[in-house]
Amino acid sequence: MDALRPETQWFRIDSDSAAGAVRRAAVRLAGRLGHSETRIAEIGIVASEATSNVWRHAGAGQVALQTVLLGEQVGIRLVAIDNGPGMADVRISTLDGSSTRGTLGVGIGAISRLSTSLEVSSHPGQGTVLVAELWPEQPPALTYELAGLTRPMDGEEECGDIIGARETDGRLVVMLADGLGHGPLAAVASQGALIAFHESLSVDPVTLIGRMHAAIGHTRGAAIAVATIEPSGGVEFAGVGNVSTFIDDGERRHAGISQPGIVGHVQPRLRRQSLELPIGGLLVMHSDGLKESWNLQAVPGLRRRSAATIAATLLRDAGTRPDDASVLVARRLR
Repeated sequence: MDALRPETQWFRIDSDSAAGAVRRAAVRLAGRLGHSETRIAEIGIVASEATSNVWRHAGAGQVALQTVLLGEQVGIRLVAIDNGPGMADVRISTLDGSSTRGTLGVGIGAISRLSTSLEVSSHPGQGTVLVAELWPEQPPALTYELAGLTRPMDGEEECGDIIGARETDGRLVVMLADGLGHGPLAAVASQGALIAFHESLSVDPVTLIGRMHAAIGHTRGAAIAVATIEPSGGVEFAGVGNVSTFIDDGERRHAGISQPGIVGHVQPRLRRQSLELPIGGLLVMHSDGLKESWNLQAVPGLRRRSAATIAATLLRDAGTRPDDASVLVARRLR
């Protein structure tokens, strides 16, 4: 099963007209996915209200739309991030009639009612991350929680980073590829790697990187990391180039060690590394568009948040380099 779709559509929120653009895009996406007319209208309201909140309260920010899969269901994830003043009490802000800007105060309340799930992470002086998921019906419970975001560097339409995941024989296999450079040619390399990843039935990270190496030899090449999570929590990892991989067990970070090289051009002799992902533990994988100095403890309560909120917060706070940026977060639930 293809457990994660890599596409992320970003919108820069820098005027009050942005809400309309995001709403129209969300409605088109919901229509393509076959949602009912009622659900499409609700998704449009969520998109408009979430975007308006960013503009009214932060003055600038970004909103992302994603297609997400759980089992046979297809849903939409909306992520809104900003570096604004933040909220001292998110619970109060979700109540209808509560507003800090003299508005009717129905934004987050409406988003909460119409979304399948809503999470808001906000602290004074640290900005806000809002993640709303919208499904045609309640999705099934899973063994892993999985989320990822990719974002092109400023001035580029295409992102040279890509993420992928699939479930095979009870194992969750995840990958992140960072095409050399940025722009369309970098995207060709990473997209070729993703295709090879999904075409293979292997769950062995070394074998998978070898197949991706053969598939993208005609491209610029890419830095790639692959991790396979066993039902027991064991993790097999292999990587080439500057993709960072960590397991956060709640007390410390354990790094996956990648080898120098470029998949598609210069591939070293790969080494398989064994790690352990405890129940509640996080696997975090990101490109060098994010600084490695991130710390989950810097945002109070962040580690207890959803994988999507963690990914969005890391992208906002650590994705400050002038480059494509991508981050994937998986949490073992049981």
